Amino acid sequence: MLSLRDLNRATLARQHLLSRHEGDVTDVVHRLAGLQAQEPRPPYLGVWARLAGFGRDDLHAALHARTLVRATMWRGTLHLVTAADFAAFRPVVAPVLAAAARRFDGIDADAVVAAAGRLLAAGPLTFNELRPRLLAEFPGGYDRALGYVVRMLTPLVMEPTGDRWSYPRDPAFGLPGIEPRPAGVPALIERYLAAFGPATPADVQTWSGLGGLGKVMAGMELERVTDFAGRELFDLPGAPRPGGDVPAPVRFLPDFDTLILGHADRTRVLADEHRGLVTTKNLRVRAVYLVDGFAAGTWQIKRSGKKARLLVSPFGESRLDVLEEEGLRLLAFAEPDATSLSLETAPS
Repeated sequence: MLSLRDLNRATLARQHLLSRHEGDVTDVVHRLAGLQAQEPRPPYLGVWARLAGFGRDDLHAALHARTLVRATMWRGTLHLVTAADFAAFRPVVAPVLAAAARRFDGIDADAVVAAAGRLLAAGPLTFNELRPRLLAEFPGGYDRALGYVVRMLTPLVMEPTGDRWSYPRDPAFGLPGIEPRPAGVPALIERYLAAFGPATPADVQTWSGLGGLGKVMAGMELERVTDFAGRELFDLPGAPRPGGDVPAPVRFLPDFDTLILGHADRTRVLADEHRGLVTTKNLRVRAVYLVDGFAAGTWQIKRSGKKARLLVSPFGESRLDVLEEEGLRLLAFAEPDATSLSLETAPS
């Protein structure tokens, strides 16, 4: 039987949060099956928390080389994934995205997708540029709906720029130039378990958006384990489960981090009583820090001139000295031109 701490340490080991991965940025993104990336900066901070010796230019270069891409993937949200995973799994989640696109009635989705393909064949466009062009071809339509249908049904990647976090506020999207190589649902499940397991079918569904996974997982050659609540969890044979007594260092995770969003039952990292302090009413997922492997508070960076402050909001009693070393390292990475760095408790 796996205790709560056993589950916590198993997942942290696979997320490279017990010890940072020794390798390159593409490898760690592959191992995580991607990082959520609604905004440009969080994926950089998510990789920084997990990869030894990581520099901003490493991810910037991989994006420009298109070994990594930022694209609509799991649950219809933007993720940073490897180009190989985009080719393998974008077709697998296509039914989920197609179902989301059907929320708008009265749209000839095939015609809209064909029109977008013609427009984007000439070069990348921002959606602020694409929507009025689509509206010219479909007069009387709702421009936001037209853009949403394109985003869900057309495989696109964001075009990186020279900005600090590789993308401007209004990024352009382009055709990927990546040949689809569908890997299938079992391969997706294996990749999930390698990054998030042990897990239930509901966990995999929460992360991927795909349904009907219980039957698929029951038919795979997976190990079955029982947790402290008596639930049956699936895992890859031989996957790391180091045990709940293994030390877990302080780690700072960014907004929308994949670890916080990766399970139906998040208690292996985030206690239920703290969930409302992390996920806001408008569905923003705040940045959290881990102490002894579990979310112990949220954090944010405040910048004033050359002064950068890391403000922490603990869920309970919290010693700042425990957070200081890792927190100031994070601040130096996120704000490299700041001349004054400090870690403080946020005003209540």
